[in-house]
Amino acid sequence: MPRCTLAFVACLLIFAGVASAASVSDYERSVDEARKRWAESPHGPMLERILPPTFAPAQLPQPASRGAALVVQYCVQCHNLPNPAMHNRAKWPGIVDRMVVRMRGRGNMGDLMKEMMAGVQAPTDEETKALLAYLQQNSQRALDPKKYPDVESPAAQSFRLACKQCHVLPDPQRHTAQQWPAVVERMERNMQWMNRVVGSQRNPYEPQLKIDEIIQFLQRHARRG
Repeated sequence: MPRCTLAFVACLLIFAGVASAASVSDYERSVDEARKRWAESPHGPMLERILPPTFAPAQLPQPASRGAALVVQYCVQCHNLPNPAMHNRAKWPGIVDRMVVRMRGRGNMGDLMKEMMAGVQAPTDEETKALLAYLQQNSQRALDPKKYPDVESPAAQSFRLACKQCHVLPDPQRHTAQQWPAVVERMERNMQWMNRVVGSQRNPYEPQLKIDEIIQFLQRHARRG
């Protein structure tokens, strides 16, 4: 039953409380338990498809902070863990406002939204401000084309096509040259997850992104040290 299922998830996540941050292992248990509850809910498949499952609690910026605890406490009630860098600073306020409205049982699905959110815990106004501050602090930093004029070159075409699908073009100095390959690999898994159903095959008529060119561009301009 959705009411029991989501109420159980909400109760499970209350432990993440705002007085002190939980450990990463606590976060991981919360995410795992939420996924188990989705499996028992008729709405589970829809909830699980909202965000890709490629971002882990250990990857949260400042994982011991209150902001990280709030992300786990509230966000995984309804979908997989969000990466603060999935949106830029200017975009997060509208998204947080929309999510809080939905957690309070209101939104674009009418009675179905109320049913899905029955028992889900919504943040207080003060918690919402703290959550937004954390997401904005660790949001995606947009690339400045004046600083990287070669972003418009043919060699950077795959970078432009891939990244613009989901967010602003990232500043290459967000990560080091050693870190970028793992980040790009995670983004590739995200794109495959977002655009395919299980068992589907690559469409040969789609533009084929050149992952090595994306990594080369990012590493060429990456942060040193």
